Amino acid sequence: MRNNFIYTMLLAATLAVMLSIMLPAKAYAGDQPDPSGTRTGTIVDVPAAKPGSPTIQEIGNAVGHNRVAINFMWTLITGFLVMFMQAGFAMVEAGLTRAKNASHTMAMNFMIYPLGMLGFYLCGFAFMFGGVGAIGTMGGYSGLNNELTINLFGKSFGLLGWSGFMLQGSGYDTAAFALFLFQMVFMDTTATIPTGAAAERWKFSAFMIYGAFIGTIMYPIFGNWVWGGGWLSQLGVNFGLGHGHVDFAGSSVVHMQGGVIALIFAWLIGPRYGKYNKDGSINPMQPHSIPMAIIGTFILAFGWFGFNPGSTLAGTDLRIAVVAVNTMLASATGALAATLWMWWFRTKKPDPSMMANGMLAGLVAITAPCAFVSAGGASIIGLISGVLVVESVFFFDKLKIDDPVGAISVHGVNGAWGCIAVGLFADGTYGDGWNGVAGTVRGLFYGGGFGQLAAEIIGVVTCFVALSILSLVVFKIADKLVGNRVSLESEIGGLDIPEMGVLGYNGFEMDKVAETAHPI
Repeated sequence: MRNNFIYTMLLAATLAVMLSIMLPAKAYAGDQPDPSGTRTGTIVDVPAAKPGSPTIQEIGNAVGHNRVAINFMWTLITGFLVMFMQAGFAMVEAGLTRAKNASHTMAMNFMIYPLGMLGFYLCGFAFMFGGVGAIGTMGGYSGLNNELTINLFGKSFGLLGWSGFMLQGSGYDTAAFALFLFQMVFMDTTATIPTGAAAERWKFSAFMIYGAFIGTIMYPIFGNWVWGGGWLSQLGVNFGLGHGHVDFAGSSVVHMQGGVIALIFAWLIGPRYGKYNKDGSINPMQPHSIPMAIIGTFILAFGWFGFNPGSTLAGTDLRIAVVAVNTMLASATGALAATLWMWWFRTKKPDPSMMANGMLAGLVAITAPCAFVSAGGASIIGLISGVLVVESVFFFDKLKIDDPVGAISVHGVNGAWGCIAVGLFADGTYGDGWNGVAGTVRGLFYGGGFGQLAAEIIGVVTCFVALSILSLVVFKIADKLVGNRVSLESEIGGLDIPEMGVLGYNGFEMDKVAETAHPI
């Protein structure tokens, strides 16, 4: 009996399977599974349409809404990736400095996030994007349209945005909010770069004053000139210089700005105690955690897939694939070039810290041209950046500008190189209408003439001059109010206890500079 029951059940199951194969599939219904996914998402899903009688307008509205929604999601998610880069910066900077200052270095990287964000919220966003005009990829919202301008030579020069303060009024719009989030985390990348160059001797109170200025005034001004509709973006329209100063994702707006601030601060605050002897010779100060720095570099490289492709502000722009691959390639060639250059020509060892800085240099350099160059161009740009970062580190060391993490060389020097690379390597396959100029972006090597290169050089020089002046002012203000440098006793013993009140590594023997050193 038992066997007969089993045979009966097997026969019934076989018949059921055969019938399911032979019978035609029913039309899609909401309660029916769709394993292939080909029947999910039909006219029934158009919110305004009545089943069986949708209008072209209703279908068009739904398609348009979904396109904009895709761009919103893309912009927000890539912004989240860029926010995570803050962890990478913290690990790189703490890893490349000494253990006795770990808590202090981490605290600066942490606190710059809320400080910079609140400053950008109060007025920085309005100064930078208050006159940007239509946000085309996110529905075409054009409420941010108040740009302060001056007229020279019969041309209009945009200087500063003047709407959207505290995200009120014209700033209270979904597109403006999405743009705010994405651009805020870009600003925060700039803000954290100087914390590495001035590490191990910068008063936390002076750092806090700097943090109040970076998001409100320092970053937004040049940012407006390039991305907010300001005068550098209009060099093409006004003077026929290519498409104006083109910086796709921030080699100058983000990285060079941070690098120039880092240079001025490191120069003014002076080298760490014991770094240089009276005869000019250098006492190397070893990083306390290469593993931390390497992990931080990988986090940054991962976040860069938000940084560069996200700058399309459009998940519907298929150029994101080119941008992402170019970003990868430049990071690889930058790391390889720095490694081999150190190994063959400098220290005869493949220095891991320079491997990391080589990768970051490649990423910084490709940030401006990533959407406009071929894979081969990206690889060359990365190779050059890897050599540049090594030579730049040694150059600034000889000038006795002490930069514990190489921030000036990674971000400042290679930020400038990335913009110049646009004027050389842009291949004319992308950027039609960029900055209001008809035609695609084309560099010198692809028949574009000197116009685009000239616009890039003007932008680089302007960035250096403007941020040098702003940095001098902010540094002097902080110096008058609280003083910028910690006491010699605190610097020798480590900043964690006197500045932060807590050790980065509890119970860890703090390393100290040898008393035999003779600093200048």
